[in-house]
Amino acid sequence: MDAENQHDLEVRIAACTRCRLASGRTRTVPGDGDPNAELMLIGEGPGFNEDQQGRPFVGQAGKLLDKLLGEIGLTREQVFVTNVVKCRPPNNRDPEADEIASCEPYLDEQIAGIRPKLIVTLGRFAMNYFLPRTTISRSHGRATQAGGWLIYPVYHPAAGLRQTRMLNVLREDFQRIPEFLATSDRPEVTAVERDAGGAEEPQGTQLSLL
Repeated sequence: MDAENQHDLEVRIAACTRCRLASGRTRTVPGDGDPNAELMLIGEGPGFNEDQQGRPFVGQAGKLLDKLLGEIGLTREQVFVTNVVKCRPPNNRDPEADEIASCEPYLDEQIAGIRPKLIVTLGRFAMNYFLPRTTISRSHGRATQAGGWLIYPVYHPAAGLRQTRMLNVLREDFQRIPEFLATSDRPEVTAVERDAGGAEEPQGTQLSLL
């Protein structure tokens, strides 16, 4: 995504009033990082600190994310980080289906513009954006081709702050990211396609480097 298109998208997001989240926000949080990154990370939605600063993952979960990236030789400046919804849900509640749908065109435009080799979804809401028929406990740490994109679900960093066991799982899953980046190409697709839903079972093409 070139700088002009990225700026235009950020301006449109800042002016957005498509859903109820617009009325309670301090700032929109479009995402930041390298607009031509090979790795894109997608979370659920902004929290308090993100709403104040207009940047994603700047709180404690963000510090852990930076640490996990550093352990695999990457910085925030080398990746692109965003969320499914661009405004903070009240009291950090889960985003609702219509709110996700309202933000869908913005996230799809980001993905199609960046064309990352790998999309890491942070938590179940981001995972279900692409893989609605599975659970994160079953799919984390497994790369899946879905709609032309390589999707790699992991637990949300906030889970690692709460439980040491979950932190270890997160660390193990992050350690595989460089392998996928080294063996993947940028996709040729120019749009985002997702499964509409259905039974809770694995979908897409599961990939393994083991």
